[in-house]
Amino acid sequence: MTWLFISGAVLTEVGGTLSLRMASQENANKWWFGGVAAGYLAAFGLLTLALAGGMAVGVAYGVWAASGVALTALASRLLFDEPLTRVMILGIGLIISGVLLIEFGSGH
Repeated sequence: MTWLFISGAVLTEVGGTLSLRMASQENANKWWFGGVAAGYLAAFGLLTLALAGGMAVGVAYGVWAASGVALTALASRLLFDEPLTRVMILGIGLIISGVLLIEFGSGH
């Protein structure tokens, strides 16, 4: 169940971040700020549930932060036509590798 919570935390945080991008555009509907607040509140609530369920904070935060960076970069490429270079893709691969190493090293 903790992995379900952390997955939800990642997705809602990415949603909040993408909403922030929408809210920051010129002539943007300010209701996007509601999506920002809802996304981040849900993300922290779900992160709390993952930690309360026994997930180590280092693992939870590593997965949350790294997955959020990778998914946000991919989504911003698709939604906002932002750059996604080979170096950035390599960086995402290194992030994933680092999170896996943290998970395997946690010894559970």
